[in-house]
Amino acid sequence: MNNGYIQPLPLSVFQTTDVVAIAQQLLGKLLITQFQQQCTIGRIVETEAYAGITDKASHAYGGRYTPRTQTMYAAGGCAYVYLCYGIHYLFNVVTGPVNTPHAVLIRAIEPVAGLPIMLQRMGKVKADYTVGRGPGNVTKALGINRLHNAQLLHEHELYIGDDGYKVAESDYLVTQRIGVDYAGDDALLPYRFLMKGNKYVSGKKLS
Repeated sequence: MNNGYIQPLPLSVFQTTDVVAIAQQLLGKLLITQFQQQCTIGRIVETEAYAGITDKASHAYGGRYTPRTQTMYAAGGCAYVYLCYGIHYLFNVVTGPVNTPHAVLIRAIEPVAGLPIMLQRMGKVKADYTVGRGPGNVTKALGINRLHNAQLLHEHELYIGDDGYKVAESDYLVTQRIGVDYAGDDALLPYRFLMKGNKYVSGKKLS
């Protein structure tokens, strides 16, 4: 696939107020990186929505504003990248208007282009389902790190594009999010979207 024909989504797509709808709409889109003349592309197959100050699972719950979360308060369409457990970088898309700290976590991608580069970055010899499975592997495979935090997602280096791939309602599932038990009732919210039967989707296998 030649990503020269894949245009970035306009930033306005990310600046509406319904973060759950955006999380669903990002299924099937392409997450593209071009670092040091190395192009890698993954199709987004799993997302989670985090609804800002009202969502107990969100870093911005209750209006929390810290050096880490300040990126979430930017206008939608930039990257929110943070280090999780001191080990993995996680990539999120900031959504909503300015000062509305919504975000969508990209939990899994299916490799589309640049697989040898992904394997090299992950220290793998042979491709398997773990390439792009889980948010920590997304960033490893695509070469995303903390330096990309707050970067606008219409730059040539890092962006989300649309190649015309269509996701029918029958092609995806909606579930509660993973690993947010601390959020009480909010842990049960149907804010996770995943492609049915896709081997790169994280967590327990679902039909």
